[in-house]
Amino acid sequence: MPESRALPIVLAGPVLRRLEPARLVFWLVGSQALQPALELSTAGVTSSVDCQIIPIGRHAFVHLIDVRLDTPLPCDEHIDYDLILTTAEGAQGIAQWAPHLLYNGAQRPSFVVHSRLEQLLHGSCRKPHHPAADGLLCADRLLEECADPRSRPAVLMMSGDQVYADDVAGPMLRAIHALIERLGLFDETLQGAVVDDSRALYRHPASYYHRADLLPALESNETLRERFFGGARKPIFTSSNADNHLVTFAEVMAMYLLVWSPVPWTLIAPQIPPGLTPERQARYLQEQQLIEGFVGGLGGVARVLAHLPSLMIFDDHDITDDWNLSAQWEETAYGHPFSRRIIGNALLAYLLCQGWGNDPDACRTLVQKCQVLSQSALADQHLDTPAQDALIDETLRFQGWQFVLPSNPPLLVLDTRTRRWRSESNLKKPSGLLDWEALSELQQALLDHPSAIIVSPAPIFGVKLIETVQRVFSWLGYPLLVDAENWMAHRGAAQVILNIFRHSRTPGHYVILSGDVHYSFVYEVLIRHRQRSPHLWQITSSGIKNEFPRRLLDTFDRLNRWLYSPRSPLNWLTKRRQMEVIPRIPSHSKAGERLWNGAGLGQVFFNEQGQPQRIFQLNADGGAATEFPPRVKD
Repeated sequence: MPESRALPIVLAGPVLRRLEPARLVFWLVGSQALQPALELSTAGVTSSVDCQIIPIGRHAFVHLIDVRLDTPLPCDEHIDYDLILTTAEGAQGIAQWAPHLLYNGAQRPSFVVHSRLEQLLHGSCRKPHHPAADGLLCADRLLEECADPRSRPAVLMMSGDQVYADDVAGPMLRAIHALIERLGLFDETLQGAVVDDSRALYRHPASYYHRADLLPALESNETLRERFFGGARKPIFTSSNADNHLVTFAEVMAMYLLVWSPVPWTLIAPQIPPGLTPERQARYLQEQQLIEGFVGGLGGVARVLAHLPSLMIFDDHDITDDWNLSAQWEETAYGHPFSRRIIGNALLAYLLCQGWGNDPDACRTLVQKCQVLSQSALADQHLDTPAQDALIDETLRFQGWQFVLPSNPPLLVLDTRTRRWRSESNLKKPSGLLDWEALSELQQALLDHPSAIIVSPAPIFGVKLIETVQRVFSWLGYPLLVDAENWMAHRGAAQVILNIFRHSRTPGHYVILSGDVHYSFVYEVLIRHRQRSPHLWQITSSGIKNEFPRRLLDTFDRLNRWLYSPRSPLNWLTKRRQMEVIPRIPSHSKAGERLWNGAGLGQVFFNEQGQPQRIFQLNADGGAATEFPPRVKD
């Protein structure tokens, strides 16, 4: 039997993306081009199915199934669905080709269209080889216990770092290369690199644990790295964990398959690469244990993604660490053909695996051009270099990554990575997270709504002490050393976003959902000296599978409480001095800690006015949920 016949018909998915009364969007990857037929348990509903297909290899095809319904679906009740595929054995449903997606006793997966956004889950930062448990399994346990349709979350919001393209374990990279070979993912030519093409990269002795040696670097005499370590080169890629940084489009696409589905892992048997030093071998074996634990939970993760509509937005690790942190970073990274290709490949993969499902209409033109590139590669299994570079250039210029879910209250998801307010006084200074035009669009979108939920990957109201440390390092000229990416780091962006919150016609109730920082916290925020003040909540949940160094976070938390107590004069040195920030204390706090350090998922319940009624952090280790109850003001 030919090898292709042994492949399962579906490699990953279905992942339920957009869910509205008159529209459903599913994402899946098949080992061949498919024409799925949708079946719903609701009688009398007719639909038109638009299935767009993009090949990414000989045996790998990305599908986006966009279903428009003539009759809106009923709200607040279970609706079973099935995707019927034509196979060699005849027509088969999900119970036949993906039984791991079904909960006990169910014959089909299901979803619930909510009439109002009463509850959601949110989180960010899911690193496969982090020792913490996978927080997405909290959602799996939650769905398993849900009997009442209204008790299901309305949406799963993932606010950044769904993959770590810049921080990859050795066993994961080995699996990526095995899957590329098994599925025949497309090759590509590499310009400005020490290797000529993707095949040479995969075979290169530095491909495992030494990729930092292959990444672009520039001569420089200005970095702190040189002062302390005597280095003579400044890497364009600033991640401290870039030993296995993903480079090619095929590598990033394989990564998505391996972090969202258990099926690809059944197709490969990666072995430890030859030629590793004893130290590297020990590291590989240690990472392998962590990856095996991660893979063991992927059935539950895939089940969640098939039942809950998931929305996503990128942060830096989806592409590379410190992505677009400053104007100088951009000039350096985009000015080199190899680094531009690496960034562009990760962004193209984001388009196909995340951005497309968020807003198919906005991504339509880019996707069509991606389809042309991929179709042309089917003949020789190699991406055309000029066409790939042209598509990357257009994708880097694209300004449609942000999107809105027309729920009640509306959910506005911000692109804080590609529409940045660059510093004009000093190119080394951190850029603002949104530029003037994007901030103006945000304000227009908010006008006259009684309440709104804003998704900002980085917290708008963060920990003052940590922001001060970042400000000091930025002032010294070293923002890259401390990831100085916060809303208050750029004066213009900070002033405009705070003015938006103070505007009389913008909502009376804001909820800001964030991640990024690898710890969780909740702030209530009021405007000082104003009657009928807008009421804001900063709710941060991070990470899904990542954590902050525990001792360091405890120290920051304690010092922040001392130095920025309500009566501290240091508060008047901050840009938020006209705001009263009231922390909520986690229920499991032992000594008044405001910051909760533990992998998991955030869960927020909203009342009819769009205010957060109850706020939880579901803990990935299976312990009792941590609640952030209301707190009496100091």
